[in-house]
Amino acid sequence: METFTLTRKNMADLLLSLNGGTNRTPLMVLQDVWSIDLSSAEMPPILQKIMKPAKKEIGFSLKEIVSLGNQIEFTSFPQSTIQNWVKRDVKGLIGSPKLGKKYTTEQAAMLFIVEDLKATLDFDSIRKILTLVFNNIEDTTDDIVNPTDLYAAYASIFDKIHHRPLQAKISSPTGSVNQLIDQYIKEECQMMLPSFNGVKEENLNIVLNVLIVSVLTVQSSYYQAVTKEYVNAALLGHRV
Repeated sequence: METFTLTRKNMADLLLSLNGGTNRTPLMVLQDVWSIDLSSAEMPPILQKIMKPAKKEIGFSLKEIVSLGNQIEFTSFPQSTIQNWVKRDVKGLIGSPKLGKKYTTEQAAMLFIVEDLKATLDFDSIRKILTLVFNNIEDTTDDIVNPTDLYAAYASIFDKIHHRPLQAKISSPTGSVNQLIDQYIKEECQMMLPSFNGVKEENLNIVLNVLIVSVLTVQSSYYQAVTKEYVNAALLGHRV
């Protein structure tokens, strides 16, 4: 059976296709990801739902968000954990379901962001850093950026790091490997800033720092996943 795994950029493109942030349909996004006939593939129910044309804004139950999140590489999304998040840990960031009993794509993106930040940050730090850019969750008009755009931005940068050859020129290519990676991430984040429309000059540094933090935490998730592979290989006597 075909394994349907999405990169974070794939997921960001999918969310943007659902909330009108692009002229591409969810089917077009998924067809680009997998070179198979999706109409006849045995896909997870959540992806089948997304591919169906919707007459109104699509909403997700927590179970569906968990199912969608578990399609993302280097991600573990237990439903009991997410329930605790929305009831207690990040209730102030997620808010109540905005589409009846269902959550919006922006709220789903927020949960994906929280999951990524959990790789290195505690909930108190997550609440503080995300409040810098999202302010009052019940009033989206005061957001410096919206959750889907932030998710799409750092997902694109991680995609360059993890899925593409290193082609960008680093302005001062000196230092250790870790220093060069850090510098590369900072420069990519700085180049991403113009993609956030309407951000005031005084808020650009806030967005930049949150963006860098987000990319670094995803990179940390990758290292954790690779470490587990080597641990399993060592215990089982396999070669990675």
